[in-house]
Amino acid sequence: MSDESPEQDRLKHKREDYSVERDKTHMEQIVRWAEFVKTHPRDVWIKHTGPLVDSQIIMANRFYEKLSSTDGGMEKIRKLRGLKNR
Repeated sequence: MSDESPEQDRLKHKREDYSVERDKTHMEQIVRWAEFVKTHPRDVWIKHTGPLVDSQIIMANRFYEKLSSTDGGMEKIRKLRGLKNR
């Protein structure tokens, strides 16, 4: 017997259903992208990935800049990057 109320149980199942559907949709997108990469030359599909990769690098750099300006930020960065104190 569940300790959850009927409403909590309903919401739990709704979240689980959403997760399954989201995972299914995500996997379908991965398959579509893989097919696109297989059927198109690199110079075509690289135009789609370049901006994404660039934005990830920009966001990482912003994170490190902001973290470095906080108390103990540089020590945290060293730990994140696996660097020793210099």
